[in-house]
Amino acid sequence: MSKIAPRRRHSATRRTIQHLLKQHGPQDAGALASELGISAMAVRQHLYALREEGLIDFDEESRPVGRPAKLWRLTAAANALFPNGHADLIVELIQSTKTAFGPDGMDRLIEVRAEHQITAYRQQVDNTKTLRNRLQRLAKIRTEEGYMATVEKDDNGAYMLIENHCPICTAAAACTGICAAELSVFQAVLGPDVTVERTDHILAGARRCAYRIVAP
Repeated sequence: MSKIAPRRRHSATRRTIQHLLKQHGPQDAGALASELGISAMAVRQHLYALREEGLIDFDEESRPVGRPAKLWRLTAAANALFPNGHADLIVELIQSTKTAFGPDGMDRLIEVRAEHQITAYRQQVDNTKTLRNRLQRLAKIRTEEGYMATVEKDDNGAYMLIENHCPICTAAAACTGICAAELSVFQAVLGPDVTVERTDHILAGARRCAYRIVAP
């Protein structure tokens, strides 16, 4: 029992580190230690162990004083640790749909999916009065779907809907219309009195997808 318990603790701590890096992006050991409530030295042991597994790596960032800081980030191999929405099956279905029905058939499929999303989201969002509440409700729904969504405000006071993970990323790469439809879905759910703009896009190489929502 004494040998198993530490391994379980290590496993739980490393999963938490991976989740923090996914949720908040690159961080140094000190920031992670503060989040975890353990020493920076202990965090570094986990970080280097995860690096040996190929799940994380670091970039050096210069600081005004002292040596450059190591900013730890997830590697592409870590994507397998998060929900992928049965990527292989979805991609196969997308390709089959294109073959059977052509581009127009694929566009119609995306349109129908967007209509279903709008209906389902509105049932849970429409009864909230403020834009902030609507966004928080939408973020909760998206998190339950695997998008790890949060709501923040930018420096200009606009709201940011941030999705730190895309559970259908492989499918979206195979059919870019899926991502294009997300904007129309969010616009329809949040209402015509707001402007929705995508500012970060995972498929374009960003760490996350982010949407800037501005009220009049």
